[in-house]
Amino acid sequence: MSNKSISSALISVFSKDGLAPIVQKLNDLNVTIYSTGGTEKFIKDLGIDVVPVEDVTSYPSILGGRVKTLHPKVFGGILNRQDHEGDVAELKEFEIPQIDLVIVDLYPFEKTVASGASNQDIIEKIDIGGISLIRAAAKNYADVTCVSSVDDYAEFLELLATKNGETSEEDRKQFAAKAFNVSSHYDAAIFNYFNKNQDIPTLKISEQKGKVLRYGENPHQKGFFFGDFDAIFKKLHGKELSYNNLLDVDAAVNLMLEFKNDAPTFAVLKHNNACGLAQRDTLHQAYLDALAGDPVSAFGGVLISNSEIDVATAEEIHKLFCEVVIAPSFSPEALDILKGKKNRILLILNDIEMPETNIRTCLNGVLVQDRNNVTDTLEDLKAVTKTTATSNELDDLIFASKICKHTKSNTIVLVKDKQLCASGTGQTSRVDALNQAIHKAKSFKFDLKGSVMASDAFFPFPDCVEIADKAGITAVIQPGGSIKDQLSIDYCNDNNIAMVMTGTRHFKH
Repeated sequence: MSNKSISSALISVFSKDGLAPIVQKLNDLNVTIYSTGGTEKFIKDLGIDVVPVEDVTSYPSILGGRVKTLHPKVFGGILNRQDHEGDVAELKEFEIPQIDLVIVDLYPFEKTVASGASNQDIIEKIDIGGISLIRAAAKNYADVTCVSSVDDYAEFLELLATKNGETSEEDRKQFAAKAFNVSSHYDAAIFNYFNKNQDIPTLKISEQKGKVLRYGENPHQKGFFFGDFDAIFKKLHGKELSYNNLLDVDAAVNLMLEFKNDAPTFAVLKHNNACGLAQRDTLHQAYLDALAGDPVSAFGGVLISNSEIDVATAEEIHKLFCEVVIAPSFSPEALDILKGKKNRILLILNDIEMPETNIRTCLNGVLVQDRNNVTDTLEDLKAVTKTTATSNELDDLIFASKICKHTKSNTIVLVKDKQLCASGTGQTSRVDALNQAIHKAKSFKFDLKGSVMASDAFFPFPDCVEIADKAGITAVIQPGGSIKDQLSIDYCNDNNIAMVMTGTRHFKH
């Protein structure tokens, strides 16, 4: 692989952070520097000679700076093949300077969108010259080094220092790969801004932050996480999160967002489903009652709270082996207690909004859908039976519905006094789900008399309400929509069970 000495550089950047040492090093190496606009002024202010691009092109910056570097003398200097006799001759004929290094940092399009700026401001942050320079320099990596982001300044400076201004083909190819990563991500962000309503049925995902996990679901599978974990959590303690940890954490966060700003609520999750959840006047009691929902499954689970974890709650949690504890905050004393297990992962959940789109692989492609943003409320309920639910039953029905929405289908959720008694999860029939839930509740000594039942989808037959009635369940929430709804309603009417319908199915596959 051939080494190249850098003798000339074009620098045109948005962010100057960390640029000064590079410019000074290039100057020490007697590199001719070309530049434009604010970058040119920055270099001059360092006391370093710089050639304005206008002196090369004999053309001024026009259209308010929209056109500065878009000129054959600039791109010819970048794209020429130094070992190509014809290219070398044309550079000489048209007085085009050779350019060995291009340093660009693009206009901050994504940050401008995120800031809530006007459409006009956002449009002006679509970089044209910069993105073209990056593509040209990266394409011609055989002869040109392309530094395409402020994030790469430090790495390039180290390369300059250690190799004294020389680059290998492998160095240049690596920077080219980074450059095409920058350009493709940039264009994906612009496309997604223009296609906010998905009028063009095209999916473009580009995540710049990636992490290699220990493994995937099982040790023989590779695993990766692509996303900005630090934007959602502040990690306080513990080992690295695994692939399965992340799936459970995702399920926990989505579930607990249903109870944001409610009374103290605590949930225990295992394999993406809640195995315990309770709401009480104190978090300590909420934790104890959530744990009581299934103390066996809680072992090795993910715990999440909607309130600050205090000392009393931390002392109880510390008795349990659990993988992850999530809360909006921890008291200093509680944090000291929970740090007593070195591998226990402690996360502060930031005040965030989860993505509005769900994406998953399917066959040789992907499935995309809107996030399920419907949460059943009292106003959504339609009473369909002669027996009406009491105020406490209505509260429990809404509570059960929120859990049901975040539990794998087919599912039945049983609740009493804002405590999850049991759920039947991921069953192939609704009857199986109900029987599983009843059996589990009884195995943990729950009295189901006066409890309520939530179903994620309608009852095709009255068998579920009959089984529920015999178990002591007195109120039911379901979406309705079966052609045989009336059979379930009739059974409830004959047996003094209250039933409400929401009109909204909550399948979660």
